[in-house]
Amino acid sequence: CVEIAKQILEVYPQSVGYIDHEGINILHVANKYSQLEIFGHAGKMEALVRRLFRKIDHHGNTILHMVGKERKDYLPEKTLVVQEELVWYDRVTDFVNHRNNVGFTAEGLFAAANYDLRVLSKEWLIHTAEGCSVIAVLIATVSFAAAYTVPGGSNERTGYPIIIHQPFFVVFTLSDVLSLTSPLAAVVTFLS
Repeated sequence: CVEIAKQILEVYPQSVGYIDHEGINILHVANKYSQLEIFGHAGKMEALVRRLFRKIDHHGNTILHMVGKERKDYLPEKTLVVQEELVWYDRVTDFVNHRNNVGFTAEGLFAAANYDLRVLSKEWLIHTAEGCSVIAVLIATVSFAAAYTVPGGSNERTGYPIIIHQPFFVVFTLSDVLSLTSPLAAVVTFLS
């Protein structure tokens, strides 16, 4: 699809100025479907594109409003959809600040269109954090138990590990400390 649009623009550069019966131009469509290549390729034609950036369709939408339009065919995970749309919103906010016929600015339309996605993303993040916290606590428990069961055993007279002067013991100690602190840091991060 992107290659076809590029070829059309190369063969018929005047087609970048085409506006359909609803007032939608190539930048509206490229922006709505997050097609950065088409957006950039059309952007090379400065004279026409400067005018198209500010073009408003028959519904009062600019290219910035198209970022907030919901797309059901793009990313499967709701959190990723919100993230992708936020990136696109940031890319085009410098161009226009306009209200459409319903009275929404692009930011208002974006917030309204993605409210359900934000709620679902928040729930998904909470469930993910809970699951990861449980796993991290289990790993920390095993690491804590491993610290008391020293490989090679302990000297009965002194209580020190028998292999205390071996390089393996240093590796064991460092690994155990790392495996104890990492999950605890993860739990603290998830709880905050």
